[in-house]
Amino acid sequence: MLVVFFEQHGVEEKESFHSFKLSNQTFPLHFHRAYELIIVNQGELLVTIDQKEYVLNEHDIAFVFNNQTHEFKTIDQSEVTIVIFSPELIGHFFMNYKGFIPENNVIRLERSPNIEDLTSIYRQKSFLYDICGTLVESTTFIPVEHSTKTKVLHKMLLFVDKNYSEDCTLKTAAKHLQYDYAYLSKLFVQMTNMTFSEYLSHYRVSQACYLLKNSQQSVSEIAMNCGFNNLRSFNRSFKKITSQSPRKYRELA
Repeated sequence: MLVVFFEQHGVEEKESFHSFKLSNQTFPLHFHRAYELIIVNQGELLVTIDQKEYVLNEHDIAFVFNNQTHEFKTIDQSEVTIVIFSPELIGHFFMNYKGFIPENNVIRLERSPNIEDLTSIYRQKSFLYDICGTLVESTTFIPVEHSTKTKVLHKMLLFVDKNYSEDCTLKTAAKHLQYDYAYLSKLFVQMTNMTFSEYLSHYRVSQACYLLKNSQQSVSEIAMNCGFNNLRSFNRSFKKITSQSPRKYRELA
């Protein structure tokens, strides 16, 4: 699944570096311990990091720090490279800026890097430290605010990540996390600008998009595996979010 985005990355090994390309993709709010680079090779991308919106164009890079909540949406068309890497890979930078986040997460390069050329850990580290240097020169850093609301939101996002394929509702989340239902409902809208059910639908559809492109499962199987009760509700949600049917999406993939 799309777990490559999520919190388990950056902890499975001391020095991990993962990269992959995405075309015309949208991905809902998430966070993880690893750092993430969102590199726009072509097109335009709307990236939201800790509720701050950035519009990225060709050669722009969003440098997402560990545990910053973030999401991205394609504007018309986009070709993007995602790089996810553990803090240990840039240990010196990580120790110096631990507890801080950039005031501006976006930097611009003269040209998009060819990540496929980074065939050794030494080239990977050289590239990453160069990006770190550019970031330090282009912005200031501010202390991370470990608010109670942020911690609760993280718990809710993790709950969806683990339970989206089953009976995943705000009621079950409130019971599992031992928080008041009304409090969680209000907090989620405040922190994400969408309801819990809206976020869940976006998350489930994003998982379905991956399976439609990368598996041989039938549309019905994918619908069930992504937590939809029936094919009708899956088709309706999928078309609402992607503007096309699951079958059409698979044909164009």
